[in-house]
Amino acid sequence: MAIILYFCDRKTSDIQPMVKPTTIFTKLPLSNPANRKISLQTLLIVPFVLQIFAAVGLTGYLSFRNGQKAINDLANRLSNEVSDRIHQHLDSYLATPQQINQINADAIKLGQLDLQNFPKVGHFFWKEMQVFNVGYIFYSSAQGNYVGSGYFLDPGKIAIDELSPKTKGKTHSYHTDGQGNRIHLEYVYDYEPRNDLVYKQAIRSRKPIWSKITNWEGFPEILSIASGYPIYNNKSLQGVLVVDIRLSQISDYLRKIAVSSSGKIFIIERDGMLVASSSQEHPFKITNKKAERINAVNSSETLIKSTATYLNKTFGSFREITENHNLQFTEKGRRQFVRTAPWQDKFGLDWLVVVVVPESDFTEQINANTRTTIGLCAGALLVAVSLGICTSRRIIQSIFRIVTASQAIAAGELDQNVPGSSITEIGILATSFNRMAERLREYFITLKTTNEQLENRVEQRTKELSEALYNLQTTQSQLVQTEKMSSLGQMVAGIAHEINNPVNFIHGNITCTKEYIEELLEIINLYEKHYPSPTPELQKSLATCDLDFVKEDLQKIMDSMQEGTNRITDIVLNLRNFSRLDESELKPVDLRSGLESTLMILQHRLRATEQKPAIEVIKNYGILSKVECYPGLLNQVFMNILSNAIDAVQESKMDYINSNPTIVISTEMTPENLAIVRIRDNGLGIKENLISKIFDPFFTTKPVGKGTGLGLSIAYQIVRDKHQGDLICTSTPGAGTEFAIVLPQNIRTRQNDLSN
Repeated sequence: MAIILYFCDRKTSDIQPMVKPTTIFTKLPLSNPANRKISLQTLLIVPFVLQIFAAVGLTGYLSFRNGQKAINDLANRLSNEVSDRIHQHLDSYLATPQQINQINADAIKLGQLDLQNFPKVGHFFWKEMQVFNVGYIFYSSAQGNYVGSGYFLDPGKIAIDELSPKTKGKTHSYHTDGQGNRIHLEYVYDYEPRNDLVYKQAIRSRKPIWSKITNWEGFPEILSIASGYPIYNNKSLQGVLVVDIRLSQISDYLRKIAVSSSGKIFIIERDGMLVASSSQEHPFKITNKKAERINAVNSSETLIKSTATYLNKTFGSFREITENHNLQFTEKGRRQFVRTAPWQDKFGLDWLVVVVVPESDFTEQINANTRTTIGLCAGALLVAVSLGICTSRRIIQSIFRIVTASQAIAAGELDQNVPGSSITEIGILATSFNRMAERLREYFITLKTTNEQLENRVEQRTKELSEALYNLQTTQSQLVQTEKMSSLGQMVAGIAHEINNPVNFIHGNITCTKEYIEELLEIINLYEKHYPSPTPELQKSLATCDLDFVKEDLQKIMDSMQEGTNRITDIVLNLRNFSRLDESELKPVDLRSGLESTLMILQHRLRATEQKPAIEVIKNYGILSKVECYPGLLNQVFMNILSNAIDAVQESKMDYINSNPTIVISTEMTPENLAIVRIRDNGLGIKENLISKIFDPFFTTKPVGKGTGLGLSIAYQIVRDKHQGDLICTSTPGAGTEFAIVLPQNIRTRQNDLSN
């Protein structure tokens, strides 16, 4: 068998051999098919058929095994995702009552919520009901008084309830309008808040707690859990803050989760009592107008009952399930996938989330697809065998003629002539062989020389194009970066200008307004002094507006307004300093003002977030004379280096988290009249083998999409080319990085010194 490489002559469209056959080809003798005991047709067809049978069998087996594995993986992944979503919902939903109690306790401690003023307390609770997704918020005093707000009977209306000396020992429930004002009295009933279970438990524990899950007395269809927070004043009990949530809302959330067509989710306490489930079954039953909670092993929902029974039998008790488990069990011959995920909070709740998914929900479509695949494979097998037999009969004779000619050409006998064939492809191959024998020697030497010349030219041209493309990309990216900074400066300057005008107007008028208010307050004080007994109508009006509070608070409001306008004025000044659109020429500048303006622009990145701590900026400004420079370009340098420093201190690895991110900025003036600005961070640092590359265009160690690799390159050019200075980087891996910006105090003098 001969294997020959060809090329195509573009002038004649002839197919030519690329190299000399006698140097690379091997002649393999092939005996006449008439002398073989097994025909070539058999050798072609039998392996083909066997391969198809093996492929079909292997495909079926792998399909079955992969289907089983896919079902297990899918069921476990689905159960894990569902349990994680439920945990997140429970974390959020059950944290809300504790947060509300903490907010209210803080308001009481700060004097913002007066527990003696029940109308205001009730209105405050009404406003909290508008914000938080809970069922009821109330306060029970140690004297047996009570005020609360929430959904009582009508789930669409928020009522305000009060039990106080004003209500004469009865609890009054008021209907409210859209502003939380009491419109009319709807219900009057007897109620002793100190008998509530949550009140007693909170007093006994003397700390925030959860009550036991209970049904409301008189309203057994409401299943809830309450968060209690005892309030003390100098170790003396004032009362208990309570937030009540209805557990039916958890069941509503579980029903919205699409586990599978017949899968179930349920949550139980450690004694097996149902808390919530995705079924339509209530976690309690009402007998003779009294609620009785249901244990999961006694549930009327078959899948929940069988799953709970299996878990109780496997672990001995629900209390023994202390970690996540992916389990399987068989119920009536059908396999069930079970996920158990304990959930606790720091206030004492200890629940178990269970997700159960029947295997049948996944296998119905897979079984149907398997049957279809088997049928298609059988049909494909019959068609393939038939086509193979017919095709082999036609091509077998032509193949042997081509093989004989190939052997001769491989031996260097280029005068071979292969007869044509009715099969188009074989005819083309025969013609190509004939032409190859005629022109192989003629083109071999020419091809070799041409190939060498072409390779040299392509290599040289490729190198030139690569350099040109690199220079073009560098220039284009630098122009884009410069244009971006210019646009940023124009936008910042415009914003500063637009803000400055109204702020100056407000700032200028505040002083006059304060003087007018002081004069008015003085008149009021004189009036109270000389007319101590106003008319009843005026007394009523004074009591309504709380004049003493207004006089005290008005001064505070004016002071805070003046402080706010001062702050805005400082921000506008820093924005204008940063933009410096009018400072495109060389001029003496205090570098510290540029640093302060840049820090103000980056202030939002320095603050703490939920994921990252605040970044501390330490300023060690030494004595620094004004430096002749291009202010706008230097601000760009400060922006690039400080942004990189922020990225560095916020970066974290698997084994490294920067708990105290710090950036130190220092300035100094050397005896040689060189101004030095040092910016040092305590990040991870830069590896030693990368220090020499950081100023190269497009070099970056940041992930894709986080950096262009142009910031430091542009900063380096600005300092070196525009200011005849130097930008020096020193870094210690694990300890941080420092950039030193060295600038001559006078650029023109520096240029003369360098030229001399």
